[in-house]
Amino acid sequence: MSRSFLRHSLAAAVLVVLTCATAAAEDAFKIAIGQRGGLEQCVSELGQNAGIFKKHGLVLETLYTQGSGETIQTVLSGSVDVGLGPGTHAVFGAFSKGAPIRMIGASFIGARDQLYYARADSGIRSMRDTEGKTIGISTSGSSSHMLALALGKHFSVNLVPQASGNYAATFTQVMTKQVDIGFAQAPFALDAIEDGRIRLLARGADITEVQDQTIRAMIVHADTLARRNEALARYIAGYRETLDWLYASPDAIKAYAAWSGIAERLAKQAPDFITKDSLDPLRVVGLDAMMADAVKFKYLPAPLSTEQLATLVQVPR
Repeated sequence: MSRSFLRHSLAAAVLVVLTCATAAAEDAFKIAIGQRGGLEQCVSELGQNAGIFKKHGLVLETLYTQGSGETIQTVLSGSVDVGLGPGTHAVFGAFSKGAPIRMIGASFIGARDQLYYARADSGIRSMRDTEGKTIGISTSGSSSHMLALALGKHFSVNLVPQASGNYAATFTQVMTKQVDIGFAQAPFALDAIEDGRIRLLARGADITEVQDQTIRAMIVHADTLARRNEALARYIAGYRETLDWLYASPDAIKAYAAWSGIAERLAKQAPDFITKDSLDPLRVVGLDAMMADAVKFKYLPAPLSTEQLATLVQVPR
């Protein structure tokens, strides 16, 4: 056997060992994300594609749900490690019923991303015309459900929440007259507003009382937090680094447009509706006011105690 052959064989063996060691060093996380298409929902997948989470020793596998209920159930079943985007009110409710759920950060603060619309030929010209009308929500108990109730309260009208699934499914149901009022996270639906198919009735920014509230959460199972706290801290760090990239690099908007299927000219408008600080996972704010709303809207029988809140909300550092 020649020395050259031995050298090449040894080099190949070393490469295999190093590759395996690198793979073993990377922590794997399965991420369940409520909805798909908005800038909020793209962070994990685009950060993974850009190699950002790899720098933090992580490899991510993402899947998308219809909303809060499905996301929470998927986390509690142990099918995934992290859930993004369930309504914080629903998280309060699950915790109060004894679910081993923990909130490790914010998924979204405020509601400036939301658009509410109706068919252009529906006869609904403004929120004054919406008394008794159905309004799409992703699932019962979701942040879109809570915001629909808050929207009705803000405009002093009674709206009837109706589960309609994700943004695309909701749009279809509005256009086929199954639901009166649709909801979407901008820039989704902007093209339909531009070409006159739908009429914009309200924006989430109109609901001033929720703008300083973490309305959607990052969640894990209590066991996952106990076992993988350090890796979760790296996930949060990678998430924030991905946000820096999303809001600074022209390549990021191109990647978002390709991922979402939204025209690039519309994708460029996303940061106008969704500011970087509204996606900061470390901004867990407004929980006292949210608990009061959760009681009012029957998510909670009573506000959580200080001790309960400290158990529920644990941001890995």
